[in-house]
Amino acid sequence: MNNHAIELTTRDGSQFRFNCTDDQNLLAAAADAQIVLPAQCGYGNCGTCYADVTQGDYTLGKHNPAALSLEDKQKGGALLCCTFPQSDLHISLPFDHDRVLIGEIKIRSAEIIAIKTVGENTLRLELCLAPDENGGNGAEFEPGQFMELEVPGQDIKRAYSLSNTGNWEGKLEFLIRLQPGGLFSNWLKEQAAVGQMLLVHGPKGSFGLYESGLKPRWFVAGGTGLAPMLSMLRRMAEFQEPHPARLYFGVNRAEELFCQAELTALQTELPQLQVIYCLWKPEDNWDEFCGTPVDALTQDLMSTTVMPDIYLCGPPKLIDAAETTARAHGVPDNQILSERFLPA
Repeated sequence: MNNHAIELTTRDGSQFRFNCTDDQNLLAAAADAQIVLPAQCGYGNCGTCYADVTQGDYTLGKHNPAALSLEDKQKGGALLCCTFPQSDLHISLPFDHDRVLIGEIKIRSAEIIAIKTVGENTLRLELCLAPDENGGNGAEFEPGQFMELEVPGQDIKRAYSLSNTGNWEGKLEFLIRLQPGGLFSNWLKEQAAVGQMLLVHGPKGSFGLYESGLKPRWFVAGGTGLAPMLSMLRRMAEFQEPHPARLYFGVNRAEELFCQAELTALQTELPQLQVIYCLWKPEDNWDEFCGTPVDALTQDLMSTTVMPDIYLCGPPKLIDAAETTARAHGVPDNQILSERFLPA
C-alpha cells in the first residue's frame, strides 16, 4: 500500500496538505486529517466535491455521469469522494479557503416554526436553532450554502440550500420540492408539524458569491434552485452591493411558480435587479418569457458586451445546457459557478 502526498490549493491561494493511501478516497483522507471539504452524498452522486487535478495520476471510482460531465473529466475534473491517488497529487479547488472546515461539522437542534405550501409541490420550511453549547442562537453560514436536515430517530437525512442569510436569531429557511416517494418528502407531507425538532448538520457547500470586481451577476435557477439565489441576492441587498444583477427563474408551468412577492420586495431593496420568469409550458395568457432559463440566458448573452459572472442552480440538464451556452458565448470557466440538484 502506497502513501501519497496531496496538496490542495483554494481559489484564493490557500493550501492544505495531507497524505492518502491508494486504497482511500481523497475526501475521506482529508477528513482523517481534520480537513472537512465541501461535500454531500459521499458516493459520487451529487457533484458537490468537484475539483480539478492539475498534476499526478489517479483513478476515478463509480459515479453518476450527471455529477461529472465527460468534458470536465477529460480536462482533469474529479469528484473527491471517489478519487483514489496513484501518485502525489496537486489539486485546484473551485472555492475560497473559508469553505474548508478544520475540525468537525456542527450538529445542532432546531425547531420547526413554520411550514407553508408556496407553489405546486413546493414548501417553505422555517426552523429556529436551539442555543448552542455557549448559549448562542446565531445561524452562521454563507449565502449559497446548504444544511443537511435529519429527523431524529428515523435515519432520514437530506440536504437543502438555505434561502435566507446568516442571522443572530437562529432562523433557517428552506425551499423544498416534494419528491414522489421520497422519504423526507413523505415525512414533511404526513408528519412534520410546527414545534417538532430536527437535527441540522452544517453549514456545508462551496457554492456562493465570487468576488471579481463589479462584473454583472446573472443567476439562473430551475425550480427550488431558486433557494441559494435568494440567499445570495438577499446578501447583496443587505450589503447594498452595486453589481448589475439578473435572475432567470424557470419552472414548467405557472402553477409551479413561487416566491414572486419575495422577489418583488427584493427588487425594491436591490433596484438594479431584473427578474425574468421563464415557463417551459406556458398558457395562452402568459406574457413573460416562454422557454427555459437557458433559452433566456442564451438570448441575452448574444446581446451583451460585458461577460457576467453566471451562477447556476437546478437539475443537471439545466446546468449542463447553461454551461455550454455560456462557454459558447465567451464566458470564461472561472466566471461560471454552479450547484446541481439531484433528487433523493
